[in-house]
Amino acid sequence: MNTKYTPISLELMDEYRKLLSACTIQASDYSIGNIWGWAGHYGLEWRFDGGLCWIRQNSPFPAYWAPVGCWDKITDWKAFPEIAPGSFFIRVPDRLCGIWQEKLEGMTEMDEARGQWDYVYLSAELAKLSGNRFHKKKNLLRQFQKLYDYEYLQLTEATVKDVIAMQEEWCRWRDCGSFDNLVAESDAIFRVLSHWNDLPELTGGLIRVDGRPMAYTIGEGFSPDTLVIHFEKACGKYKGSYQAINWLYANDQGPNFQYINREQDLDDEGLRQAKLSYNPTDFFKKCAV
Repeated sequence: MNTKYTPISLELMDEYRKLLSACTIQASDYSIGNIWGWAGHYGLEWRFDGGLCWIRQNSPFPAYWAPVGCWDKITDWKAFPEIAPGSFFIRVPDRLCGIWQEKLEGMTEMDEARGQWDYVYLSAELAKLSGNRFHKKKNLLRQFQKLYDYEYLQLTEATVKDVIAMQEEWCRWRDCGSFDNLVAESDAIFRVLSHWNDLPELTGGLIRVDGRPMAYTIGEGFSPDTLVIHFEKACGKYKGSYQAINWLYANDQGPNFQYINREQDLDDEGLRQAKLSYNPTDFFKKCAV
């Protein structure tokens, strides 16, 4: 048994990919882009044992994440040192919560983690914005299309530098240095972008207006039917810019997937309302254990 944890690394990413593909996990937390991008902020470490990848964070508080692998093949969960009195798990997908309640009867306490639920949308709906439910979004998109001379480009090694430049500028607009959460997010974005060629699952889109980058999105093909949106930024002075990058990327990459996962709201009321306004079709629920 390998009980040693090591920092998240690109060298072991192929081993992680195999376990991820064997897992029924659908929570965006466990995507390649997420664990790599946020590894520094959370002090993420992993170990591989018994057909599972065990993940733990060291910051801002110590906790385990759900193990990644084929849960249905595990016959003795108690054989793992992580499954012990006092262990605390976060971001645990609803299905694994159910498995543990059954297999570890009387050993677990579980709490709903609403702020960690992933918002899931039908890709076709975000690409079409049809009907009254999307009237406001469609109206803002049309204003953007009418007001600005823009071009949309896919993110490639050649265009990533534009996204880096725009993120730096976005942080100046938003005074990122005054907000710990924005600093952490920006660090995660730069970490992902600086290893763009090492993370083939990632895709993205960029909008230029009058030749200048003013909106971008970074996503990832997470499973055969689901595209995850990791980061999405736009310059607020361009009316409808967020609706435009959302719609353009949904039309560019969305046809390859049935669903688009736009991650969590983290119990932020403004973010929750924004995500609800796009009419999710479902949620990937999670709990703390």
